[in-house]
Amino acid sequence: MTTATAAPRPLTNRTLGVVRLQLINTQSLVWVPLIVLAGAVAISLMIIPLIPFESTRIVGSAQAPLWYFVALGVQAMTLAFPFSQAMSITRREFFVGTLILGVIASAMMASIFILLAGFEVLSDGYWMNGHIAYLPYLFESGWIVGWLIYFTVTMFLFVIGFWMATIWKRFGTFAVVSIGVALALLVTFAIFLITKMQWWVAVVTWFVDIGVLGVTLGGLALTAVLALGTYATLRRATV
Repeated sequence: MTTATAAPRPLTNRTLGVVRLQLINTQSLVWVPLIVLAGAVAISLMIIPLIPFESTRIVGSAQAPLWYFVALGVQAMTLAFPFSQAMSITRREFFVGTLILGVIASAMMASIFILLAGFEVLSDGYWMNGHIAYLPYLFESGWIVGWLIYFTVTMFLFVIGFWMATIWKRFGTFAVVSIGVALALLVTFAIFLITKMQWWVAVVTWFVDIGVLGVTLGGLALTAVLALGTYATLRRATV
């Protein structure tokens, strides 16, 4: 007499199950970013008339919901990871599913910014020559590149939050604080060195030469590297 065994669930189904698990938290994933964006736009519309320039008035407060994606990446790890392990989801499946969630959320946020930028162009900057999402230098290479820029920044910040939460799960608070301090010191030293050696002209020229698209593709490559680091850390993270 043979005992029948249940066939394992396909990897794709389990990965999509992680996406559905993450989407349970719709308040943090959908409503909070939209509320932050709406608040940033409202504040910007009050600031624009106060800017004493007749030319283009640029207000950068709309970047606020993009920074929220750091917190969203943290929540994607800390809130969902324990449940995923209780459901016998592997770490690889959790990692891929969470990244898919980040891609979806980043694409949606980038699309919202593009719609907002389009309205700014059609309305001549809210009839005040003001710009919140349509920053001219981001759209020099076209609207597709503009969308890609917003997508890259959002995904980069999401992965940063995801990795920091994974490091916290694996090594604790001391490691997260140490890494933050080390990065701050590294950035400060880089600024000091560039200023001391008078390299600012060369640095700015280099960024201008590679263009907005080049910087964006470099950002995507850096995001991919950080994602690999996240997976390497997640493999040994504990609940």
